[in-house]
Amino acid sequence: MTLDTNHSAVGSPDRLNAAEWFPVSSSPLPTRVVLLTGPSGSGKSSLAARTGLPVLRLDDFYKEGDDPTLPRVTGSTDIDWDSPLSWDADAAVAAIEELCRTGRTTAPVYSIATSSIVDKEALDIERTPLFVAEGIFAADIVARCEELGVLADALCLCGRPGTTFRRRLLRDLREGRKSVPFLLRRGWRLMRAERAIVGRQTALGAHPCAKGEALGRLAAAAAGRHRTPAAR
Repeated sequence: MTLDTNHSAVGSPDRLNAAEWFPVSSSPLPTRVVLLTGPSGSGKSSLAARTGLPVLRLDDFYKEGDDPTLPRVTGSTDIDWDSPLSWDADAAVAAIEELCRTGRTTAPVYSIATSSIVDKEALDIERTPLFVAEGIFAADIVARCEELGVLADALCLCGRPGTTFRRRLLRDLREGRKSVPFLLRRGWRLMRAERAIVGRQTALGAHPCAKGEALGRLAAAAAGRHRTPAAR
């Protein structure tokens, strides 16, 4: 089951209207976020698009290529774009908090091919009580979103490393994200590390699941059922 742009069920015999997803109330519902993470190539963007919910692309908060704080792959001159140190977590959390508080924010538009911010984009979700923030570092801000009281759920998409490798490589080649040698080196490294990546994201508070379970949890969050905050 997925959601369309009116938050209706798609792919089932019975279509649900918005009132069935979001309980009608005389006062505005608080806006919350579902953080969607998983290894690069796991299908986060396509799943987020299927929900029909507003989406904040967390990968647009990468640091630019000339940032001196960018980390390097051990034993290589390659920038380690899979390290959370290559990403601006503070800016991402600020955008999520602003969306939850005001219903709008301005987010960067990032070019992975040039490792630079190429534009800015206004995102206005109005009074929508749920949106998705997806990216490979989403798990790194689970605790901060819980502390802000804006987290509806945190999910980690996972599957077979070989499938993820093929999906990631085909996407990156199609979009010309980096040079072919770089993509092959990165892809091989990520395939070998995929189970550890999922383990780390899970330890940070993201629930590991396949697409079917993720859609079910997103539907539950859309209906107002939020996960219990982790014990401290």
